Amino acid sequence: MVDPVEFARELIRCRSVTPADDGALGTLQRRLETLGFTCHRLKFADADTPDVENLYARIGTQGPNFCFAGHTDVVPTGNLQGWTVDPFAAEIHDGFLYGRGAVDMKGAIAAFASAAARFVGTHAGKLPGSISLLITGDEEGPAINGTVKVLDWMAKRGEKLDVCVVGEPTNESALGDMAKIGRRGSVNATLVAKGVQGHVAYPHLADNPVHRLIRLLGDLTSKPLDAGNAHFQPSSLQVTTIDVGNPTENLIPAEASARLNIRFNDMHTSRSLLDWIAARAEALGGKVDIKSRVSGESFITHPGALSELVSGAVEKVAGRRPALSTTGGTSDARFIARHCKSIEFGLVGRTMHKTDERVAVADLVALSEIYANMLDGFFAAPAAQWA
Repeated sequence: MVDPVEFARELIRCRSVTPADDGALGTLQRRLETLGFTCHRLKFADADTPDVENLYARIGTQGPNFCFAGHTDVVPTGNLQGWTVDPFAAEIHDGFLYGRGAVDMKGAIAAFASAAARFVGTHAGKLPGSISLLITGDEEGPAINGTVKVLDWMAKRGEKLDVCVVGEPTNESALGDMAKIGRRGSVNATLVAKGVQGHVAYPHLADNPVHRLIRLLGDLTSKPLDAGNAHFQPSSLQVTTIDVGNPTENLIPAEASARLNIRFNDMHTSRSLLDWIAARAEALGGKVDIKSRVSGESFITHPGALSELVSGAVEKVAGRRPALSTTGGTSDARFIARHCKSIEFGLVGRTMHKTDERVAVADLVALSEIYANMLDGFFAAPAAQWA
């Protein structure tokens, strides 16, 4: 058996601040191998980003395959003076386990390892399918050498996932109040308006790019992108900075730039939004260069068998059915959703990324029980249900 609380403490004691691993994946691998999992350590590199360690572990050789996905990397601790405990000591005080990653998301990994251990022990030698874990060290970082490359590696090997539960801290106030069935997409754009430098007293001899940029931003933000729909809140365009860098007060600058982010629902794609920005810039005239970076497209797993499996398991343990939401930022589920039906459910996220990050010990135990019920329900159902 695997004690979810003690195993979470082991993982928290690894200082796996992105992109460092500090033994976190090895700690998990050793525990899974004692349960009979076959483990693959996968290191991926990219010219412009740090090398990243990942882990894919599986027990069973046939379908259906229930996958749990998550990450052992954590964000930096920030100002240590804000912590009342050592962020990597994994101390327990007044019923709470403290430490960086306790909530996001080493606690969920420990809870699932505990649930998997129980299921494997109950079905020793005759698993009704496969259980797998896809764990990255690159979720809090650029997300280039992590989950997306593990999925590519799996596809080349013919590894098929039927469903995936991502252990992100989805709950807002209490364990069981929310699961994520999708996420909005995110696109960042930098707009650089070009002009002609000149003296402010002779504007007819210059071309002020600041005025053009202001008109463009006003046009882009003049009305909502949409009103949202049944599963998504309205898309949101937010201007995050406007920069000119003018060193003096009597100079019309040669260029001005702005950055914006759009969190968009499934009524748009990143391409349609970038095309829209380009069309508005062209309509206003002048030269505007547009550079963009897409963090991910919107995605959704519509309510059905998987959400019912998760909701039923949560209700059985926590006594409530979670709201099915698409709110919040992005997660690695955006990559996994291309390969199989996915849903996110984990701990309460109120202290994630904060000082004194902590999880109630009772919630860790309960989450392990919820995951165990998910496994029981998944393998009790006809395999065709997950196709």
